[in-house]
Amino acid sequence: MEEAQDAPAYGRTNWRRFAVAVGVPTVVAGGLVLALAEGALAANFTVSGKQFKLTADTLVGTGFTQYSGELDTQDPDYPGGKIPAAMSGIKSATLVGLCQSVAVGPVTLRIEAGNDENNPVKAENLLIGMSELGGNATFEDIQIGLDASTMTRDGAESHGAPGSFGQQSRTVTIENLRQKAYYTSASTFVLNGMSLKLHIGGSHECYQD
Repeated sequence: MEEAQDAPAYGRTNWRRFAVAVGVPTVVAGGLVLALAEGALAANFTVSGKQFKLTADTLVGTGFTQYSGELDTQDPDYPGGKIPAAMSGIKSATLVGLCQSVAVGPVTLRIEAGNDENNPVKAENLLIGMSELGGNATFEDIQIGLDASTMTRDGAESHGAPGSFGQQSRTVTIENLRQKAYYTSASTFVLNGMSLKLHIGGSHECYQD
């Protein structure tokens, strides 16, 4: 699904109805808010509109970009068929202590992997469309306030609309990662030590709101 990063279809949405909480340094959070006010994502795929939760003890990535976008959906809860999303691209990432869960009614699907720090989860050409992101983040060689269409660090051909706000860094490290997302893609996703379980009843999500 790597091509999802490469085919733009720009648009606008009512950003007053959308808010993203980002638990990273204030200047980066402020940049994301501006990005959400201006940009759009190229999307040639349709998402369910249902969010899933993802946590990790540590994420270490090289080639990081962040910009705003929209995801196509047929979910009737989103008039106009568009979901505003904060987009993050990472060229190469490793994750220790990964947990991913999606709850539908009383049923929760939960996946865990990479609990051994010597054998972590590995991803290449990662693209995430999210509504919330939290954690303790460190960026190296960060650039804030770029034209989103000119960013190059994650290796993707396209990002936000020309003239929209973007930011990128050479590396990113996030500890105690907490994320709500609509969409994730990667050219390679290696889930070392994977465990998949289906739970009925009770609270089995990766974290509670």
